[in-house]
Amino acid sequence: MDRKMANRKLIRLSQLKNKLATENLEEIDWVTFGVIVRKVTPQSANNGRTFSVWRLNDLRDLGECVSLFLFGEVHKEHWKTEQGTV
Repeated sequence: MDRKMANRKLIRLSQLKNKLATENLEEIDWVTFGVIVRKVTPQSANNGRTFSVWRLNDLRDLGECVSLFLFGEVHKEHWKTEQGTV
């Protein structure tokens, strides 16, 4: 993990909203980690394609969640991922 994180900045999910407002994250090599705390049943978009929505949290501030939308191949590969997975 140390090797993978070398020269990268860890931003907690609970800090992400604030960091997006105050820093230009496009210029930083950053990572975040989250736990799937809620999954919405896969849905169909207007174009007929199926997608998933995951609610992610860092377990530090349970009131701060990030919604992650999975489309296309990512949806096909990961839609069965269990709630509680990091």
